[in-house]
Amino acid sequence: MDLHDFPALFQQKIDSETKIEPLDWMPDAYRKTLIRQISQHAHSEVVGMLPEGNWISRAPSLKRKAILIAKVQDEAGHGLYLYSSCETLGTSREATINDLHSGKAKYSSIFNYPTLTWADMGAIGWLVDGAAILNQVMLCRTSYGPYARAMVRICKEESFHQRQGFDILYTLSKGTDEQKAMCQDAINRWWWPSLMMFGPKDSESNNTDQSMKWKIKRKTNDELRQQFVDMCAEQVKVLNMTLPDQELKWNTETQHYDFGEINWDEFWNVVKGNGPCNKERLDARRKAHDEGEWVREAAKAYAKKRAGKNKHIAA
Repeated sequence: MDLHDFPALFQQKIDSETKIEPLDWMPDAYRKTLIRQISQHAHSEVVGMLPEGNWISRAPSLKRKAILIAKVQDEAGHGLYLYSSCETLGTSREATINDLHSGKAKYSSIFNYPTLTWADMGAIGWLVDGAAILNQVMLCRTSYGPYARAMVRICKEESFHQRQGFDILYTLSKGTDEQKAMCQDAINRWWWPSLMMFGPKDSESNNTDQSMKWKIKRKTNDELRQQFVDMCAEQVKVLNMTLPDQELKWNTETQHYDFGEINWDEFWNVVKGNGPCNKERLDARRKAHDEGEWVREAAKAYAKKRAGKNKHIAA
């Protein structure tokens, strides 16, 4: 078989819904696209622990503390699944994490906003995790096998996170006037950043068309964003709250909700590192990495000693 036949055979696999596995031939651009997307996803899970970890000690009850601890622990696990998936593409975990700490690699812009009240834990669960689920369910069918398989478990756990967040808001929405106001305030602050999570408009996205052809993505940014708006516009009625968009209304012709224009200047400003908490988040990750060096060294020493012992026994 001639090397020139490989690209066509690769696309045939994609078109026939055959998963691409680590040892299969793949175009360099496909590999690079996956490394960028999976590493960004992994970084988002790990950085996403920070705004919620900030509220573990201040959760209003022991039950809420336990649930939040479990959620943060889940997110750490998601990061590990995804870093492992990324390693199958030929990049090291160390290099991937160094790209995050240097600012070369990105993570979801949503995690650069502060969590000001307990209601923010509810808004993150309902809106942020809700947006993530829409994107991630699609990724369970992504064309790269290790990524798709990692997403199956992640989606199951994320659905729990979304329900937990909605429960927090629902409880507040049935509480005192102060609690209701807190609930509405959190929704107001997290709504538009949540819409930004799906990325730029399709007309301004440089990666969407090729990712769709390779079936890395199954729906475009705008399609997912519209699905999210349609879902939340109905769910918010259960809370007896409102979404902060005066242009939000049902369109009988399209059978979708119309919604207002996103502040794309804010989106790009946060992506470029100028959001409210960009510096704080990266500083926290670098600090944790540096302070955890002794753990990594101890693990390496143990693994080396264990390997030597096993070699001696085998001999």
